[in-house]
Amino acid sequence: MTNPIKGADVSMETIGGRVLRVARWRLDQPSERPPVLFFNGIGANIEAVAPLAEAMDDRGFIMFDMPGIGQSPDPLIPYNAATMAWTSTQLLNRFGVNEVDVMGISWGGAMAQHFALQHPGRTRRLILAATSAGMVMIPGNPAALTKMANPRRYIDTDYMLQNFETLYGEGLGQSPGKNGHMSRLTPPSARGYLYQLIAMLGWTSVPALPFLKKETLILMGDDDQIVPLANGKILKALIPNSELVVMEGGGHLFLLSHEKQSLAAIRRFLDAPEAAERKQAA
Repeated sequence: MTNPIKGADVSMETIGGRVLRVARWRLDQPSERPPVLFFNGIGANIEAVAPLAEAMDDRGFIMFDMPGIGQSPDPLIPYNAATMAWTSTQLLNRFGVNEVDVMGISWGGAMAQHFALQHPGRTRRLILAATSAGMVMIPGNPAALTKMANPRRYIDTDYMLQNFETLYGEGLGQSPGKNGHMSRLTPPSARGYLYQLIAMLGWTSVPALPFLKKETLILMGDDDQIVPLANGKILKALIPNSELVVMEGGGHLFLLSHEKQSLAAIRRFLDAPEAAERKQAA
């Protein structure tokens, strides 16, 4: 199998007492654009989103395996959104990065929101994909949620194939991209998966989002069985400077099934002039 992160610099970094596997794309190359700090979905390793990092070849990109996920060692003690947001800033310091565009998918979308709220000085713009405002979310299809919470989907190939469309939608479930996605997954450890689940227990961004001043792009699929579109509409209503883009026929992994459309929306948003410049031009 082709190495999905062949274009990345990968290292094990000790940050804030935690050992994390970190992947960096193009951080050493000059660019007028800030790099993207990416937070992955629950249980997902760096390789799962490597195609997106490779495709965004005009800017830097950095992400890491959460403790006990991918090749990051198991966490010794539980963590939460606040501790991992702080840890992320220390990681950025390690590589001399001051400001980032923050992006997260699903569970990682909650982390991205928390990072932007906790560290606004390090955040330029925010992209939220297939995510919600936390514990007040509109729940998805019970069948999909039950399977989502089961780490067996990472371990048992037959189980994953049998339930792929329920989990991720027909858009990817009926496409060749399904096998490519599965080949990039590494099973999380039991402790890593559990700690990632409980990290967001009781978490919600609802009270804080009206005070989030960052320009925000919300990407949702209208066939997402895990995080229904209604959650994106809630985020749009709560975040002042936000826009919602809906991928028609997109399931939970529309970043893969609708790769070209997703990438076009992301590039347009990140490369648009700042709000102040747009006002002056008007």
